[in-house]
Amino acid sequence: MNTPACLSHPVRRLTLLALCLGSLLTSRAAESSASLTLHADQPGAVINRNIYGQFAEHLGTCIYGGIWVGEDSSIPNTRGMRNDVIAALKQLQVPVLRWPGGCFADEYHWKDGIGAREKRPSMINTHWGGVVENNHFGTHEFLDFCELIGTEPYVCLNVGSGTVQEAMEWVEYMTSDASSPMANLRRANGRQAPWKIKYVAVGNESWGCGGNMRPEYYADEFRRYNTFVKNYAGNRITRVAGGSNGDDLNWTETLMANAGKQMDGLSLHWYTLPTGNWKKKGSATEFAEAAWMSTLRHTLHMEELLTKHSAIMDKYDPEKRVGLVVDEWGTWYDATPGTNPGFLQQQNTLLDAIVAGLNLHLFQNHADRVSMANIAQMVNVLQAMILTDKDKMVLTPTYHVFEMYKVHQGATSLPVALSTPDYVLGADKIPAVSAAASRDAAGKVHLSLVNANPNSAITVSCTLAGLTAKSVSGRVITSAAMQDHNTFSAPEVVKPQPFNGAKVDASGQLTVALPAKSVVVLTLE
Repeated sequence: MNTPACLSHPVRRLTLLALCLGSLLTSRAAESSASLTLHADQPGAVINRNIYGQFAEHLGTCIYGGIWVGEDSSIPNTRGMRNDVIAALKQLQVPVLRWPGGCFADEYHWKDGIGAREKRPSMINTHWGGVVENNHFGTHEFLDFCELIGTEPYVCLNVGSGTVQEAMEWVEYMTSDASSPMANLRRANGRQAPWKIKYVAVGNESWGCGGNMRPEYYADEFRRYNTFVKNYAGNRITRVAGGSNGDDLNWTETLMANAGKQMDGLSLHWYTLPTGNWKKKGSATEFAEAAWMSTLRHTLHMEELLTKHSAIMDKYDPEKRVGLVVDEWGTWYDATPGTNPGFLQQQNTLLDAIVAGLNLHLFQNHADRVSMANIAQMVNVLQAMILTDKDKMVLTPTYHVFEMYKVHQGATSLPVALSTPDYVLGADKIPAVSAAASRDAAGKVHLSLVNANPNSAITVSCTLAGLTAKSVSGRVITSAAMQDHNTFSAPEVVKPQPFNGAKVDASGQLTVALPAKSVVVLTLE
């Protein structure tokens, strides 16, 4: 090969190498910096607390062993509910809890779960592992648990295998203060005063495990069931229709056209599969960077779903009266080896913390339409907050993100204009930095940031419009390896730490040294 004339001279070669190196360093410097303008002068919608909601299904050890151990258990409990789990969830300030499913809801007959426990009939949980369900955790236990942790119940009615009468009577049993058959049955079972039930779902995944219905058929079923969901004295129910499976925009279009005026909310389900393949989803803990990227790329599809489904809802509901309820979301990996595959048990790593932060930002940034979200699930199942094993309990990285982000609950969203480098791996790329901001009732501004790049720290230069910050403090979640997670023998590998990488200069400019693969929450005062 002939050497070009411009490289034939040693000085020219050194000069060109210096230029190339300088160009490379400049490029890398550009890639490791982002800019953000926080518009405190342009407050947006109030962030509904319910986007930090949870989901507890009769699935695996979510209920039995995770929440309920029974009053005779050696594990410390309050009326059968684990004290350690109660304490951890109270710290999260869980706003709303969905129950009893999920697919289980459409084979659940609520009268089997009331009265003396020893007399309750057992059933087979055909959806999840084929195990015996003894119905010891029923309506009274669930609503007692909600009161213990300070959360609003979100009850899913059985539309798939139930009846309108059954659904109507359940609502009466829970919420009526009249002298009526179901209210009197509740009293006979030990609860004098009715419960307040704000949220009711009319069926679950009616396009699949909830009945394999067509959207036109389900729209009519929703209207029929909804007619008999009564608002008894002192109780006003928000009615959530069963919505789309991910990209099924036709389902949303049909439901909004035929039943939009009757509903208060419309659900959406989307799970993050690392591979996108339901038969081989990938390991929760044994993965390389390619799976890290694939997982984050799939989870960010949520942005497209929120945008497209919201656009359809806007067409029929420009006043945004009907909330978009993402009542199932989170990571879904292959089950932990050696466990019942129907129990959907999986570990929870730093990657799951990043997934949680990204999705919560998306929900917050769509606060004008997203009124609730319920991560799947609360304990021991899928992207859980908490893992238990007999008397042991551990908090997951996802738990810690929810705990850090609780400062956004009920706060006013503040727009952020973000310019971020991409995180690139092979042919794939995603935005490296994600951000969301809010102002709470006390006037404090909180800025949460996610760096999805597992390899590079990123300096974020922040302009604070309409805000003069005198101080900044924060916490961070990160770890040495992307696969790091908490175990019963090492429960604090991934947990929040004080963050000292944010500074406000004399001009009011905020600079944040955002570590690789991290979630940071800042408080500006």
